[in-house]
Amino acid sequence: MSFQVYKQLDAMDCGPTCLRMVSKYYGRSINLDLLRKKTQYGKGGVSLLGLADAAENIGLKSVGTKLSFDQLINDAPLPAILLWQQYHFVVLTPQSNKKNLVIADPARGLIKLTKEDFLKNWISTSENSTEKGIALLLEPTPRFKQLEYDDEQTSKSKIGWDTLFSYVKNQRAYFIQVAIGLLIGSALQLIFPYLTQSIVDTGINTQNLNFITIVLAAQLMLLFSQTIVEFIRSRILLHISTRINISLLSGFWAKLLKLPMQFFDSKHPGDIIQRISDHQRIQGFLTGTALSTLFSMVNLIIFSFVMLSYSVIVFIVFVVGSILYLIWIQILLKYRRQLDYKRFAIASKENNATMQLVYGMQEIKLNNAEQTFRWSWEGLQAGLFKLSFKNLSLSQYQQIGAFFINQGKNITITFLVAKLVVEGNLTLGAMLAIQYILGQLNSPIEQLVGFTQQAQDAKISLERLNDIHSLEDEEPTNRQFSHYLSDQHGIQIKDLSFTYPGAGNEAVLKNISLEIPQGKITAIVGMSGSGKTTLLKLLLKLYDNYKGDIYLGNSNFKIISPRFWRSISGAVMQDNFIFNDIIRKNITVTDENIDNEKLINACKTANILSFVESLPLGFYTKLGAEGTGISGGQRQRISIARAVYKNPEFIFFDEATNALDANNEKVILENLQQFFEGKTVVVVAHRLSTVKNADKIVVLENGEIAEEGTHEALTMKKGKYYELIKNQLELGS
Repeated sequence: MSFQVYKQLDAMDCGPTCLRMVSKYYGRSINLDLLRKKTQYGKGGVSLLGLADAAENIGLKSVGTKLSFDQLINDAPLPAILLWQQYHFVVLTPQSNKKNLVIADPARGLIKLTKEDFLKNWISTSENSTEKGIALLLEPTPRFKQLEYDDEQTSKSKIGWDTLFSYVKNQRAYFIQVAIGLLIGSALQLIFPYLTQSIVDTGINTQNLNFITIVLAAQLMLLFSQTIVEFIRSRILLHISTRINISLLSGFWAKLLKLPMQFFDSKHPGDIIQRISDHQRIQGFLTGTALSTLFSMVNLIIFSFVMLSYSVIVFIVFVVGSILYLIWIQILLKYRRQLDYKRFAIASKENNATMQLVYGMQEIKLNNAEQTFRWSWEGLQAGLFKLSFKNLSLSQYQQIGAFFINQGKNITITFLVAKLVVEGNLTLGAMLAIQYILGQLNSPIEQLVGFTQQAQDAKISLERLNDIHSLEDEEPTNRQFSHYLSDQHGIQIKDLSFTYPGAGNEAVLKNISLEIPQGKITAIVGMSGSGKTTLLKLLLKLYDNYKGDIYLGNSNFKIISPRFWRSISGAVMQDNFIFNDIIRKNITVTDENIDNEKLINACKTANILSFVESLPLGFYTKLGAEGTGISGGQRQRISIARAVYKNPEFIFFDEATNALDANNEKVILENLQQFFEGKTVVVVAHRLSTVKNADKIVVLENGEIAEEGTHEALTMKKGKYYELIKNQLELGS
């Protein structure tokens, strides 16, 4: 059986991609995103346990083990997934033997290694004086063929060349203008060889200076006309490329913003940013290379017929030389593809490292870690330099080969044409005309090479973009969601369990059953790590991959539209984000028609109005990365004002006052008591002052409910709640 190699689309994609290759070898084409979910993929990639669990889930028998080299080659079923260099996964293919080992590396493609090089990368431990490496051995079971999920990319939102060219069609009026300009330019160029021939054969041979002057004047006018046409064409192309780029990026961000929160938890920011570059490559291909190459082909056809009319033998030499030139370029394309995938992976890490340096500067300085982080960044730069050097070497090999083939063809044609002139079968003017035509034919061939390379780049970028576009939206169009609220809308939680992605992770919430009464305040308390924030995130519909049920009144929580739910919910989380905008917009966020009375009231409730009014620009003071820096308490009060301005029916607070001083907290809690009236409120807090007035207090411990009740009842019980708050109550033990 042949072995299909897939490339990883992200820096941490090697594990699922290896499993995809093994599945394909055994006859199943499985969607990469499905494999990611089954391997419990996260920002750190996947573990061997996650791969084993996913393999079992899709019907492959899996055994994770440590093996010696002889055991791996002689006894293990191949293909097998290997832990490579302690941090990467590759597939050992069935073509391997003791002397020549062939691995399928999702980052680099098929690689042949000697035994020595293989052991250097695979061996990770030594047991009883025997060197061993880690492998995941896989074999298909009958269930593997029976399960139904054959889909390379099942999503209707997948984009292809037809989708991309639809952007071009939308600009067809401008393209028609460009096409007319290019055709005029081609027609003008077609006249030049005949003018050149007439200067030599008629003007010089007859010594007619007036004729030569007229012809040269005509050439000057033609050159001027070409310049004007090119000037207009360039401006139109800039207009088209800008519009297409905006359309492409707008579609990308529209898709990205529809994805669930789980996606962003599993991706590095650098991976997402790199896809912006992919859009720019596609835009450049559509508006530059593709269009100019299309019309260069028109030139190629026209001038080929002209060359043919002058000499058949010269035309044949040109065709043979051009074919050899294209074959040479084609041979090197697969190496360009490999380098491009490596560049994407390292550039993604470099983006992450750069953002870490910028946003983490305070912590870096506090820990005297400047040199460590700089060395780490420089290491990535060294990797990028090595790739750039390899890319340069490949370009040089390509250019040297192309130069010799191209110049060899040109010299051969010059010799043949000169021979025809000497023999009297061709005039000197015709020879000069052929040389001009040869130049016009060489240009489209070179553009065709550029087109081939950029088409390859665009195809690679398209594969990476489809990794985003093929994902299911948070609100898929093929599912019906509820967009209304019944009169009874208390929250019922039944046997709720949740585990964050990652094989072997313990459940954060374990079989929780809880009632959150409508129009009341429910407080959730517990030690750090007990699952309080996670429960709040589930209630905000940031995650939906939980076990058990949540009901809103009589409606299952999963059928409630996430966008509708968040429109009637307000939240203040621990890590609130301040946008790079003025205070006014930071509080109102999406409201285009800002209600000034509501804004003032929200700021009064959050006790931040006096601070805002003390600023020179008041509500128009800019905050965020480019604006005024604010304290943690001020940030938290702006977030509270944001939630109050929204005036939602459901309110979720996660340690909403933990950064506030006692005076501010006291004022804000008194203000919030009035604001909470008639609303369903869930508050996560440690401080007694925040929870003591709640209608219901729930104590979480290790992901389970330890106690429920009011402050007075739980204090009298002297259980878990009492232990948590006794120091704040200043009670004895």
